[in-house]
Amino acid sequence: MNFSVWLPLLLPLLAAPAARRLADALPPRTAAWLLAVSAALLAMCSTAALGLLAGAGALRLPPVAALGHLVLPVVGDQVTVPAACVAAGLLAVVAVALVRAVRRHVLLADRARRSADDSGTAAGDLTVLSDPRPDAYALPGRFGQPGRIVVTSGMLRALDPAEREALLAHERAHLAGRHHLFLAVLALACACHPALRLLRVPLSYALERAADEAAAEAVGDRRVAALAIGHAALAGRAVPRPYAALSATTGPVPRRVSALLSPRAARAPRAVAALLAGALALSAGCALHAAYELHGNIEVAQGEPR
Repeated sequence: MNFSVWLPLLLPLLAAPAARRLADALPPRTAAWLLAVSAALLAMCSTAALGLLAGAGALRLPPVAALGHLVLPVVGDQVTVPAACVAAGLLAVVAVALVRAVRRHVLLADRARRSADDSGTAAGDLTVLSDPRPDAYALPGRFGQPGRIVVTSGMLRALDPAEREALLAHERAHLAGRHHLFLAVLALACACHPALRLLRVPLSYALERAADEAAAEAVGDRRVAALAIGHAALAGRAVPRPYAALSATTGPVPRRVSALLSPRAARAPRAVAALLAGALALSAGCALHAAYELHGNIEVAQGEPR
């Protein structure tokens, strides 16, 4: 195992900016898939690299070597014990960050569901909260349960009937597209590698744009959808929500309204697309190569022919 094990740790620094730029030039739904898949792949490869580094160093310890039935020293690995210790420490940090991200999401989601259950009036997939402060968001259900749209009475009063229809269509698009899973994947990926935090804003924008387009198609009028988003954002309020709760009032609303009123054909820059594809392929290939090489070295140390 040589330099190949280090590349998956460094490539997110190159791939994340490339994915962010490429997403700006793609249709919203395609951009969301690109960002989520790229983040997941880069996070898995970087975490695997840390595990391989820590494992290679651990094999130099006599207790671990005895446990693995190693009769010869592990040769061919240029991983020092200090580097392995650092990798093990980073793995622990990643594990703690993953637990914290999941815990934060679960707590906020449960709090939002309790609030909707305790003070809301349900009608189908719509829950209306008796609250003069305008707010609306899509809240996915627990496993096996349907999601719901939560809207306050203040938001309903702030919009006219056509705009209310567009707003509800926007939130239903979030539920139908299971957009909360995209955000959850990115949240876990960010816990694995800090460079992937660059993808939070573009992914949120892509998901909101996808819901904007679905709302415009549902009401049959792009201008009404743009007005609904703009008026909801002006009347709405910024509140902390779980990763899973998506709202039409988040993100760069003027940019989204402009995209609805003046749609332009997307053109992805080929050079950036090639750069991102190469970085993803190289990250996965290096992680697999490092794992294969470490496995071969372990077999040699166990006295087996390679």
